[in-house]
Amino acid sequence: MTWNLNSDRPIYSQLIDKLKMDIISGVYNPGDKIPSVRELAADASVNPNTMQKALAELERDGLVFSQRTSGRFITEDKNMIKNVKNQLAIEQITEFFERMNQLGYKKEETIKLIESALRGKENE
Repeated sequence: MTWNLNSDRPIYSQLIDKLKMDIISGVYNPGDKIPSVRELAADASVNPNTMQKALAELERDGLVFSQRTSGRFITEDKNMIKNVKNQLAIEQITEFFERMNQLGYKKEETIKLIESALRGKENE
């Protein structure tokens, strides 16, 4: 797994985002056991306490749950995973439209550009 962490945001926040992405993209399936804190921390080259903080946040969100002696698992609630996926997609779309607005494009112009780009891809 590639972690690609940088210094522009807190590391634990980037870990949360990466783990969420792994969950919604199917790297981890509903009900899967995830590696231990130490394994994940070693893989990401971060302090285990930082990884623990990220996993605790995912537990608070309900994407991950702990079983006392068995470790941590991905939620089996597929609707929750789908909702998180949709929420992240909406955030990305909103950010994209904000950046396009900063470039001077109105929503309608941006949508036309997207449609044009998609038509170009269809002709390939």
